[in-house]
Amino acid sequence: MRITGGKYRGRTIVCPPGVIRPAMDRMRESLFSILGDIEDRSFLDLFSGSGTIALEAASRGARPVTAIEKDRGKRSIMEKNLAIAEEPVALHFMPVERFLTRVHSAYDIVFMDPPFAYKFKTQLLQWAAERRLLSVEGVLLIHHPTAEALPETISGGASGSLKRFDLRLYGGSTVDFYSPE
Repeated sequence: MRITGGKYRGRTIVCPPGVIRPAMDRMRESLFSILGDIEDRSFLDLFSGSGTIALEAASRGARPVTAIEKDRGKRSIMEKNLAIAEEPVALHFMPVERFLTRVHSAYDIVFMDPPFAYKFKTQLLQWAAERRLLSVEGVLLIHHPTAEALPETISGGASGSLKRFDLRLYGGSTVDFYSPE
């Protein structure tokens, strides 16, 4: 795999062993084109896998960039991949669910790429709304199988809600875009 844009464009990324479903080059290029200029915007990559999305964000000037991955077996390869970035990418090994219950920061851009078999995607979105994971003008993207529809609006109770404002199809998968309501 290669970084598709920004100052690290063309740099090779190693895919770690184990269960992984790296985001397609075409999809990554498209998503970052849709996001536009992300320089100096905070970026959170949940279910990071190889760290490719976090690196794509760092390559395009996002900062700070944080990557969350549960599988500690991917540590050495992820650290090697993320070492490409001149500015450090924060890497945390823990379940995303635990991270979401502990986080006290708001991010400008959040990318969620849970395993396709993961059954709690709507719950992830609810936690993001409840925890106010997004800044006021933030964007949350979630990658999922096209056959699995996600709600248009996510209620976070008194904390606020998220509303889908776009979705894009990529083969058998979809990326939904949400913003705070």
